Amino acid sequence: MDIRSEVKKMKEDSPQMAALSIEVRNQALLAAAEALLNAREEIFKANEEDIEAARDAGIPQAVMKRLKFDQHKLEDVIQGIRELVKLKDPLAKVQMARELDQGLRLYRISCPIGVIGIIFEARPDALVQISALCIKSGNCAVLKGGKETARTNKVLFDLIYQAVTKAGLPKGCMLQAEQHQEIDQLLDCHDCVDLLIPRGSNAFVQYIMNHTKIPVMGHADGICHIYVDEEYDKEKAIPVLVDAKTQYTAACNATETLLVNRRIAAEFLPMAAQALTGAGVKLRGTEEVSRIIDCEIMGEEEFHTEYLDLVLSIKLVDSLEEAVQHINTYGSHHTDCIITENPEHGEKFMQLVDSAGVYQNCSTRFADGFRYGFGAEVGISTGKIHARGPVGLEGLVTYKYKLFGQGQTVQDYALGKKAFHFEEINEEEK
Repeated sequence: MDIRSEVKKMKEDSPQMAALSIEVRNQALLAAAEALLNAREEIFKANEEDIEAARDAGIPQAVMKRLKFDQHKLEDVIQGIRELVKLKDPLAKVQMARELDQGLRLYRISCPIGVIGIIFEARPDALVQISALCIKSGNCAVLKGGKETARTNKVLFDLIYQAVTKAGLPKGCMLQAEQHQEIDQLLDCHDCVDLLIPRGSNAFVQYIMNHTKIPVMGHADGICHIYVDEEYDKEKAIPVLVDAKTQYTAACNATETLLVNRRIAAEFLPMAAQALTGAGVKLRGTEEVSRIIDCEIMGEEEFHTEYLDLVLSIKLVDSLEEAVQHINTYGSHHTDCIITENPEHGEKFMQLVDSAGVYQNCSTRFADGFRYGFGAEVGISTGKIHARGPVGLEGLVTYKYKLFGQGQTVQDYALGKKAFHFEEINEEEK
């Protein structure tokens, strides 16, 4: 497939996609959900073939969990689509309304970004979620998933594409790139792709950023932390910690590092170790930690590690400030949590930690577009420009300015014949 020519056609279709009514977009989403439900056996068969091939290739067990697309995953994505349909239209929202002068009115209106290229890891449910979000937000999408689930992705894409185009979406609404070399072709389409969203390792995201002129919204590692403050509640701390580490280890919002205040380490660590090892977690810690609990000794630089497995790094700190310094140094600016009953400590932690998500007394696994009420997410952005954290509908729109006049010219204002008065327009006046 010639990616450039296909994406160019998509760019030509993007204004038509942007102009579709919310009713058409929602009906297309419901049609896609129905198509997936009706073809579940075909989907599961393709996924079983992918799983078997991955097993033969020696794919790690932690990654294998991501590849699975079973009845539970199907129900989740369909529920996600239905929740997405219920959400308000992110397009044509009036973000600002201002009268510059009598009869000269300016509006800032939300609109789609246009053509978005999303390169994501081998997780079939991601394809469904990303497709749905792009449709709801009026964007055209180029999708490239991981090779480990190529068969599943192909079936899912074909089902969704056929359903939504039959429901009224333009032919250029979606495109699937299936070959690895097509990624580099996509990176060269700076004249017709408006945004790239890569999901994967830091190295992969950096590669994308360094080899394209297209704006990139990076979705990289998830090195998430939990800091247990000296004013903690063990009834909250232990369940939160176990959930954050074990609920789904392969997710980027799973906690990878535990920081514990030295004042409570002798009390807290044995309790935490018992709960974590009971849940199958392998503990790694500094030499100081190893003197309190049984664990593998690790070096300081190893705190950069994202395990995506039942492994947890542990370190002791003197203060909240030291915990913050560690997180800002070794973290990935994803999601970090403090366990404390001191509201001042909680607020200080949230102010000082430079991450997309900062939590108090709850699992880092809540960092998810569906759990935030976004319907789904295209990923979690650890950058600060345009969108940050779980990127849902609002992260997939931009805006344009609409100016309505009655024959006004700039010359009149330049010569002082007329003057701007810049008055906000009330909602009733719009």
